[in-house]
Amino acid sequence: MRHLHDRSYGPIRMRLGVGFTPFETRTDVIVRLAAHAEHVGLDRVDVAEGWTHDSLIVLAQLAMRTSRIGLGTSIISVWGRTPATMALGAAGLQRVSGGRFSLGIGAGSPPLSEGFHGVRWDRPLARLRETLTAVRALLSGDRMPVPAPGARALRLGVVPESPVPIVLAALSPGSIRLAGELADGWAPFLWARSRVRDGRSLLQEGELGAEVPTPTRVSLGVPVALGPDEASARRRAAWWLSTYLTRMGPLYPRMLGQRFGMSAAVNAIVDAADGNARPELPAAAEDLAQDVTLFGTYDQAGEVIAAWFATGAENVNLVLPPGHPEEELEQLLDVVSDALPATATTLPDP
Repeated sequence: MRHLHDRSYGPIRMRLGVGFTPFETRTDVIVRLAAHAEHVGLDRVDVAEGWTHDSLIVLAQLAMRTSRIGLGTSIISVWGRTPATMALGAAGLQRVSGGRFSLGIGAGSPPLSEGFHGVRWDRPLARLRETLTAVRALLSGDRMPVPAPGARALRLGVVPESPVPIVLAALSPGSIRLAGELADGWAPFLWARSRVRDGRSLLQEGELGAEVPTPTRVSLGVPVALGPDEASARRRAAWWLSTYLTRMGPLYPRMLGQRFGMSAAVNAIVDAADGNARPELPAAAEDLAQDVTLFGTYDQAGEVIAAWFATGAENVNLVLPPGHPEEELEQLLDVVSDALPATATTLPDP
């Protein structure tokens, strides 16, 4: 089974969204910032799920407080829910949001699947394929493709009136190809801006294996490291990089250091974070910060946002730094919304 929308996309409209990580534990702040994001004209809000809140419940709250902005999970883990519970949640959110929901799924990481869900992180690519295929079938009104041995396959009792796009948060070459083959969109987080073209090439390889090859939308999740001045921007970039390179398992160090050839910068970040709760950004890691975060001062916001859209991404979702004062995060939303042109902008095909 292939993409939800078997069609050519034509011109690309720049769509800017906002995202929240599992480190942001204040649901009341998330709800108010999502409403503000809608007010200032941003296109979507994504809520990640890890070890804090159930993202589907938070998104149901957002659906009741907003009317236009798109809503999505970024991501829910294939180890934490069955395909049936994912389909049930997606169908419910599509109903309460009036058709604004998209389902983002991914394999997460071994520390989360094994340490939190208690499920062995084994054959993740196969798990992704099985889950995506089953969720797609159920949301389309088909029977569960792989029921338990000897069981009668069942259907979802109420199919969404509006189809639910499925987005895959893929980082490995195999999972990116899978996104191209089966998903409607590819949504990596902390992916290097200089490597988006490589990701598109892998998507295209996957698309060739689809029943009806069609383009896969690219939605980049970019950590926001903007600040009113250079020093604050550097501190925010240092927090993002040190957190994801030292506290989230081996996935990001391996990807950025080994696959992307940034091992010197990765090592500099790890060394700076050793025993330091608030590390500074080493000079050796400046290029890394520019390549994987939205790094700059407020008055440079338009320039750095344009650089991310210049990769050919259809969507750029700016992930807000967690735990900061709500007024500061609201100001960030104002800064990035003011940096965008007021009218839809088209970009050349990548």
